[in-house]
Amino acid sequence: QAQLVESGGGLVQPGGSLKLSCAASGFLASTHFMSWVRQRPGKDLEWVSDIDSGAGTTSYRDSVKGRFTISRDNAKNTLYLQMNSLRPEDTAVYYCTKGHARELIGQGTQVIVSS
Repeated sequence: QAQLVESGGGLVQPGGSLKLSCAASGFLASTHFMSWVRQRPGKDLEWVSDIDSGAGTTSYRDSVKGRFTISRDNAKNTLYLQMNSLRPEDTAVYYCTKGHARELIGQGTQVIVSS
């Protein structure tokens, strides 16, 4: 059974860093288009970043470019999101998803950026 499990969220001060992990099971994440999305308080789900299969081309929403880095470890079948220079507006529940249609989504991990 395919599953995604996120971890690594927490409370961090503005300017701090966190690294989110998304462990995939039941399928090979490296052979699928994978994304990170987030839901900020009172807002709809929004796309943050993605990485395609094969060459691993990455994309980011403008507000996180230069601060966030998506990557994957094929040996661990795990997707990551390194988040630096965090801002209060990055506060959200972060989810990883599988596929362009987000046919599989994890349970999410909470990130709170606050002093």
